[in-house]
Amino acid sequence: MIDPRLQTLRVLRECGTVTATAAALHLTPSTVSQQLRQLAAQMDLTLLEPEGRKVRLTPAAHALLRHADALHARWEEAAADLAAHREGTAGRLRVTGIATALSALVVPATARLRDEAPGLDVTVAEDPTEDRYGLLLTGEADIAVVLPTPAAPPPDDPRFTPHPLLSDPQDLLVPVGHPLADRVREGVRLDEAADETWIRAGDPQDQHQLLLTACAAAGFTPRLAHAAVDWAAVVALVAHGFGVCLMPRLAPLPAGAPAPVVRVPLRGPSRPVRRIVAYVRRGSERQPPVARGLAALRDAAEAYAHEAYAPGTYPDGTHPAGKHAAGPHGAASGRPAPDA
Repeated sequence: MIDPRLQTLRVLRECGTVTATAAALHLTPSTVSQQLRQLAAQMDLTLLEPEGRKVRLTPAAHALLRHADALHARWEEAAADLAAHREGTAGRLRVTGIATALSALVVPATARLRDEAPGLDVTVAEDPTEDRYGLLLTGEADIAVVLPTPAAPPPDDPRFTPHPLLSDPQDLLVPVGHPLADRVREGVRLDEAADETWIRAGDPQDQHQLLLTACAAAGFTPRLAHAAVDWAAVVALVAHGFGVCLMPRLAPLPAGAPAPVVRVPLRGPSRPVRRIVAYVRRGSERQPPVARGLAALRDAAEAYAHEAYAPGTYPDGTHPAGKHAAGPHGAASGRPAPDA
């Protein structure tokens, strides 16, 4: 086993304070402080220096952490080698991820795992307010299905390995009667909505950042007025004229209660696309439960893309000849062609 005090130092690097580190590791602050003092004494080095209410890692601590990251990755690989001697149909697998990926990818993948490996205990959670990379680091999650943002770990991060799953285009969601609502066929450029009032829609950790990044690339800063995480609430805000928003193709309009909104495809070089990526702890992808989970996610992503983005159909299976669901006032609830 890797010295748990090294793991404590790794988590402290992420959390910034002893109190936050203790909460992440389910320890008391005094236990964390004691572990760090013991580690510093064993190394005969100063690892931490006070910096206001936080602590600052010394150059020696950063050097030690580079080795700790490498050791942890090797330990994950060693655990995988040992686990390979078993069939890998038992054990635990914890998956965290964004809401749209859970419904479209994670749940189908988990259902497949339940059938193929009934002895595998799979737990799924959205964790919208948590640092999902932190959950990976502390071992509270084994796979995190996320949207990489500028704050995401780089591909060569020694702690995590990314596994791309799906490229998901964004649509512009507008109310029926909006000047852009009749542009479903040809699509619109994002900058054509520069003067609109915008709703921060979806997961606050990544979808909001995607909106800001996409608008910046299109040459404007969005005028933000409202925010909602649940897509039913987002659709209601748009339908009643409170603003427009970006809506991932992966997110369906709420079932059973169509609203008078239209999904208009975005086109042009600034068209935003979400990259859905599964992150795991580096080296853990060789462990049978994690490997099975990644394989099931890849298959679910391929099946979804084949069905939802097939040329000539909408994501709900209707045809782009104009078949839309009726809204509560008889208005059309539009779906853009998936190849837009």
